[in-house]
Amino acid sequence: MQYRRLGNSGLIVSALSLGTMQFGKAMNMGQLDQAATSEMVKFALDRGINFIDTANVYSLGESETLLGHALKGIRQDIVLATKARLPMDEGNVNRSGANRVNIMREVEDSLRRLQTDYIDLYQMHGWDSNTPLEETLRTLDDLVRQGKVRYIGLSNYLAWQAAEALSIQKQHNLEPFITAQLYYSLVGRDLEHDWFSFAEYSKLGILIWSPLAGGFLSGKYRRNSRPQEGTRFAEAGQFVMFDRERAYDVVDVLHSVGDKHGASPARVALAWTLAHPVISSVIIAARNLKHLEDNILAADLKLDEEDFAALNKVSDPGTPYPKWMVLQLDQAEDPRPRILEPERFADGGPWEDLRYREGRTD
Repeated sequence: MQYRRLGNSGLIVSALSLGTMQFGKAMNMGQLDQAATSEMVKFALDRGINFIDTANVYSLGESETLLGHALKGIRQDIVLATKARLPMDEGNVNRSGANRVNIMREVEDSLRRLQTDYIDLYQMHGWDSNTPLEETLRTLDDLVRQGKVRYIGLSNYLAWQAAEALSIQKQHNLEPFITAQLYYSLVGRDLEHDWFSFAEYSKLGILIWSPLAGGFLSGKYRRNSRPQEGTRFAEAGQFVMFDRERAYDVVDVLHSVGDKHGASPARVALAWTLAHPVISSVIIAARNLKHLEDNILAADLKLDEEDFAALNKVSDPGTPYPKWMVLQLDQAEDPRPRILEPERFADGGPWEDLRYREGRTD
């Protein structure tokens, strides 16, 4: 197992972390019971995983409850993360959001279900447009000062929202976010447009959820064939949004690279994701130990330059505005970077000036 710093902190976590949406029966994501949960947690820890991510909303608290029982006697051995923000009771309008009342209630409920007196990483599960941001941030700061939470993180924010939060935290000397949990995969590379450069600049550690795009990149799904019974797509449908036809092209290359290394498509997809330097940990989840073991082996898979080139090409989403303009002005047209950092431009540079490419007539 590889280990990395958790964002801009001194905490060390495994490069692969265990996700827990499959624990409990209130969500159609695996429906694992206590025995299966305890077995999976032990299996992961025995193979070097020391970081487990859950949320209050997973099976409406059942995932945390099952995990709490599974961690009896070994709580000190792991870094435990959970989240709050999403609705926990549709009949009570105040059982949702990132306001002070809800956060304070939900952290106490999570502590009780997890059978612990502290949470290593407490994350806001999403932006709350109905609560003043400073209210959220001051509440999280209080939790750290009270010792109920060690570190705080965000999830599913836009980059500008995270930037505003960090600015307020710095201005008022509040506990800063150290992580951002976000979706990223070979068929969902949106983070590359804005988030990754922001994370590198601000020293936020990225935690990746759904690196296999809801199981699609496992290689089980091919063109012109129906999902097999018992698979996630057959039972729950498409979990994240992506272009299905382009995604099949990606799966074809995953099979090709996997055959070269004697590895599954899922393992190749995870190894590709792990390679990005701003990523602190990639969250994996499985409904059985066989699939979990295969995912864990991705930490030891070494892809070569040819593999990365093939995977990057087939999954390339293009470069949207304003990123292409930023790179055009800052890299292609400005002579200073080439003088100050010549090594970055030894192979042509990070951005090609497309205005003068050969054959262009417009």
